[in-house]
Amino acid sequence: MKKLAFILILFFVVKTDFLLAQTATNVKGTWIMNVETTVGSGSPTFVLEHVDATNLKGKYSGQLGDSEVKGTLKGNIIHLEFRISGEIIEYDGTVDGTEMKGKVKLGTMAEGIFTGKKKLDPNI
Repeated sequence: MKKLAFILILFFVVKTDFLLAQTATNVKGTWIMNVETTVGSGSPTFVLEHVDATNLKGKYSGQLGDSEVKGTLKGNIIHLEFRISGEIIEYDGTVDGTEMKGKVKLGTMAEGIFTGKKKLDPNI
């Protein structure tokens, strides 16, 4: 009886971990952002990948130049940051499937909002 209970508990734990892994937010890929700030607007691109369950890395390309990006993803809460000309640029927001939105802080230069859409892979 104890053996059966152990097997059932083990099955439940493994099944739950599998289901949680399947529903985790995935931001890997290319994101096209629309940014509106107090000093203007732009449409930068982020190429992101997961380092592990909560850490991200990638590249930013936009009006500010090009830079390596680091970030975190906890549930659907995302934080991205990078440096351009000594300024720390920060994107803080939420991810919902293939969409992202939130606030952006361009160091001491400006603040604003962003929305983004994941570029879908035509090979899928």
